[in-house]
Amino acid sequence: MTKSVVIPKNLSQKGKDVLLDAGLNVIELTDLSSPAIISAAADVDGMILMTDPFDNFDIEKMPNLKIIARHDVGYDNVDSKFWGKQGVYVTITPNANASTVAETTMAVILDLSKDITKVSNEMRKGNFDYKNDHRGFNLEGQTLGIMGYGRIGRQVAQLAVAFSMNVIIYDPFVKNTEIGRLVTRDDIFKKSDVLTLHMAVTDENRQGIGKREFEMMKSSAMLVNQDDMLLALKGKRIAGAALDVLNEEPLPLTSAFYNLDNVLLTPHIASNTKNAMENMAVDSANEVVRTLNGEKPLWAVNTI
Repeated sequence: MTKSVVIPKNLSQKGKDVLLDAGLNVIELTDLSSPAIISAAADVDGMILMTDPFDNFDIEKMPNLKIIARHDVGYDNVDSKFWGKQGVYVTITPNANASTVAETTMAVILDLSKDITKVSNEMRKGNFDYKNDHRGFNLEGQTLGIMGYGRIGRQVAQLAVAFSMNVIIYDPFVKNTEIGRLVTRDDIFKKSDVLTLHMAVTDENRQGIGKREFEMMKSSAMLVNQDDMLLALKGKRIAGAALDVLNEEPLPLTSAFYNLDNVLLTPHIASNTKNAMENMAVDSANEVVRTLNGEKPLWAVNTI
């Protein structure tokens, strides 16, 4: 009997081809919420998820399910422990988008350091004289703090060195580094001119940066990658921030962040390049094929 896989309708064609070439029946859905999938494809064997929240439910509602393949490196929209207990693998694509996210990180750091977005907006208003008030800062000689030294963090460090930045790193799971130096958690807040966050989101660290940490930071510091942060930005406790991953997505139009001119906002697009989207689609599709062929997936984040 042919096995079936649910995928997002906008999945890259290269990922779809991997599934079709493996002889799988592909079901494309726009709505990938749990109720929608149960309604449309209760007998599905696997699925590829992007950022859609996926609720917990009894496996009897989808008895053939063997794998939930995340189309990304993060998996905070899926309860991996719960699904592991139900006999379902949750997988990620750790090699697919690291360079893309690292490049985007440096892009927003450059934007913040030179105030490019604000300058462009002022010029569109006809304020050509804004150049007389504009003062950015050089990255050369500045200290970049990197929290989380996995694939993305390492590539950010390499790019930062190319800009002659000093690199400091906090990661409790890393014992040595080829680039930069390891510091304590408190020191990374105290010493960074620019701080970028690349830790996997967990229940333990979801609210890990608050008033205490912001008060340790330099008043000139920039934070890359939200109540305590809002207060810190309003009060000029830190100089600016770039936010791509938000506590609430989409960010409500009533959010006070929109009113701050020292915040650069993007809608969770750090990995959205054609190359990265194709890589994530292919890698997640291959994980589905492996699992449905009875093999163990390469990048499972849970055990069954």
